[in-house]
Amino acid sequence: MRPVGRSPDDAQAAAAAVSSAASPSAAAGRSEEPQVDLDAELAGALAPLADGADVSVAVLDTGSGAGAVYGDGAYDTASIVKVDILAALLLRAQDEGRKLNGAELAYAEAMIRRSDNTSATELLKAVGGREGLDAANGRLGLTTTSAAHAWGLTQTTAADQVRLLQAVFGADSELSAASRTYLAGLMEQVETDQGWGVSAAGTGWALKNGWMPRTTTGLWDVNSIGRVVSGGRTLLVAVLSRGHTTKEAGVAVVEFAAEAAAGVMGAVAASG
Repeated sequence: MRPVGRSPDDAQAAAAAVSSAASPSAAAGRSEEPQVDLDAELAGALAPLADGADVSVAVLDTGSGAGAVYGDGAYDTASIVKVDILAALLLRAQDEGRKLNGAELAYAEAMIRRSDNTSATELLKAVGGREGLDAANGRLGLTTTSAAHAWGLTQTTAADQVRLLQAVFGADSELSAASRTYLAGLMEQVETDQGWGVSAAGTGWALKNGWMPRTTTGLWDVNSIGRVVSGGRTLLVAVLSRGHTTKEAGVAVVEFAAEAAAGVMGAVAASG
């Protein structure tokens, strides 16, 4: 595995950014616990991955506010951007004081549950294209995501995807409770053959995956983002990767990384 390099200061800043939405009580709890370099723990857990693929991982324990990040480079979103597109659509509908119409609901369900590409293209138009998605992301707290007209080539980081997950699954969000419930519900109902990815890290999952062969190299981007419950803890996990010779190889790397991230958070909780 080829990690994205960064300095210790950068790593600490990234980890802090991922957990920035933690509650004051969670922050107080953290101050009483032994200080653990979670980024280093995560890097160690990911060390067994084979060379050749490029991976970045972010994880946040929503209960304690503890988080870890491995790698801070930008990756193609592939189809994980569909969560972002639907969040932007829901924000727009909220602003207009309305519910999604019939066509939007049909597109949204197909886009998240079946990863339908035509639906994503139509809904990206509905939110104002690349500019509209970037504007929505600013409101959702994303800082390192840059939308693209070819939506699968949107650039993002693992830490920013956890920020998006916080907007979907956390109460401190521009999205209303109804919008969050709707989007999370669709992520809980992806089709069976798309249930791989961060689901390997636990139960009670809600996720969206992305996979895409790059025409320039023939190598695969494989990504997974979502919520899982592991050891009684609710975790938000994002795994971004590229450079795989097959989709299946990418899925194996993503699932190993997700399990490793959950294991690190579990070990830290047990030691505390």
